Amino acid sequence: MPATGFDDVWVVIPVYNEAAVFASVLADVTGTFGHVCVVDDCSTDGSAAIAQEFAGRGVRLVRHPFNLGQGAALQTGLEYVLGDPLMRRVITFDADGQHHVADAVAMVERLDASGATPAGPAGQASSRPGLDVVLGSRFLGGGKGEMGGAKRLVLKAAIAYTNLVVGMKLTDTHNGLRAMNRRAVAALHITQNGMAHATEILEQVKRANLAYVEHKVKISYSPYAKAKGQSLLNAINILVDLVLR
Repeated sequence: MPATGFDDVWVVIPVYNEAAVFASVLADVTGTFGHVCVVDDCSTDGSAAIAQEFAGRGVRLVRHPFNLGQGAALQTGLEYVLGDPLMRRVITFDADGQHHVADAVAMVERLDASGATPAGPAGQASSRPGLDVVLGSRFLGGGKGEMGGAKRLVLKAAIAYTNLVVGMKLTDTHNGLRAMNRRAVAALHITQNGMAHATEILEQVKRANLAYVEHKVKISYSPYAKAKGQSLLNAINILVDLVLR
């Protein structure tokens, strides 16, 4: 049964060909959260069918007729959950098993914290109490993020570039685990379909003067993720998308 206290929370999960692990991910998420929007980005491996199996546990499936990219899938999911007038908080969560529900719980609970830090160039204090956005970071506190040196080097370059372009001082700019309140969700309009959507989200967070903070999270690089080539390829794709966007 989903935990109490999260009736106003939606989890948005974009998915593209993650059938090997997706049932486990949904089982974990629906064990805590009762409202989940899965956006299937035209998977060909049965990921959508897995989502449908969880309909009785609060999962709603939205399908793209064409593969549009993760940014587009996130935008579709955010628009969907805005249609629920009772929604107050949203979590974005990856479908590949790298995120942890315990981190999502801690992040969404921070949205209700008072006297939070935010929205200046370095996340300095905001005159408006409370947080709008909590950003997951695998590197906060000097962490290495449990990844190989090559990927870490490329990802750090992408982080430095994003911070320069956006005008923030974040330790992890391309982490898909985020918690946002309704005000933040309504302020976002993602147009970058590829990996550069993460930078666009940060740009819009700053432009809307949303109060934000980073939260240390664990990212699990499983044998499945490594077998898909995500260990280094995703970091390279992020850097390329940033330069070409």
